[in-house]
Amino acid sequence: MERKRNTPTIHTIISPLLFILAFTSILELSISTLSFDFYAGSCPNVELLVRNTVRSAAAFDQTAPAKLLRLVFHDCMVEGCDGSVLLEGNGTERADPANASLGGFQVVDSIKNLLEFLCPGTVSCADILALAARESVMIAGGPFVRILTGRRDGRVSSISNVRPNMVDTTFSMEQMAQVFSSKGLSMEDLVTLSGAHTIGTAHCRAFGDRFGEDAKGRPIPVDSSMDRDYAEQLISQCPPNVNPDVTVNNDPATAMVFDNVYYQNLMRGRGLFHSDSELSTDGRTRDQVQFFAQNQEAFFQSWANSFVRLTNVGVKTGDEGEVRRICGAVN
Repeated sequence: MERKRNTPTIHTIISPLLFILAFTSILELSISTLSFDFYAGSCPNVELLVRNTVRSAAAFDQTAPAKLLRLVFHDCMVEGCDGSVLLEGNGTERADPANASLGGFQVVDSIKNLLEFLCPGTVSCADILALAARESVMIAGGPFVRILTGRRDGRVSSISNVRPNMVDTTFSMEQMAQVFSSKGLSMEDLVTLSGAHTIGTAHCRAFGDRFGEDAKGRPIPVDSSMDRDYAEQLISQCPPNVNPDVTVNNDPATAMVFDNVYYQNLMRGRGLFHSDSELSTDGRTRDQVQFFAQNQEAFFQSWANSFVRLTNVGVKTGDEGEVRRICGAVN
């Protein structure tokens, strides 16, 4: 008697197929979305390695945290948070004069070199930059912020994209609000993220628009919102024909500490840039400035939320970008 063949049923054919499709969907989801544990399996110590490298850099150069924080702003506001500001070459974002004073590149490169040795081809420069900025705030005394990872590095960096997307220190409130709104960021985010000026330095030319000359050619303040004593202090630090490399502290009181003194300075007319002073004089933002000046914890809580939103602007995931082998050049 002929034995009956065991022909595969529809169930036995479809089940493996469904498993494959489900696994593929999960895999695609894991490589195309940000998550808090994106590198848990591929490079589990990435955040610790970034933290230790930034701490070492800050111990050697106390301005390193401010440089790294500024760097992530200049990255995310142009092309999104994709590491495009790190790319070198003629015609890139770094070639724009507005980015000439950026620093912190060597710290990012040091982190990248270490991670390429330990976890080759795994951690993007965009994630390194976001994590390094996060650590910089904490090292300077600010709050710890848990941020998502999984960003991919962009392949495009164009000098022509810088000016239309960056907030200039001479901007009015309307101009600043327009730029932030175009990135999906609110007026509250604008006030909060401006608090980054609580640390760092600026070249004298960055606030030169706030001064004019009297009949004898001596510098005089032309911005009535500035405290007179503070204006005189800046004039003494930045006299006529000053060396262009001379810098002054953004925050004249606690220059290297991430705190709410920046907002206290604004309420006293001691904002370094015209864009700073706009925050304390405009009716739409003055109350928030005053609230932060009185309540550091409120500023820190708002910073945590706004910083997450900033570092999620225009991120690239999955096949939208790549993981660069070196941060200064595309693969």
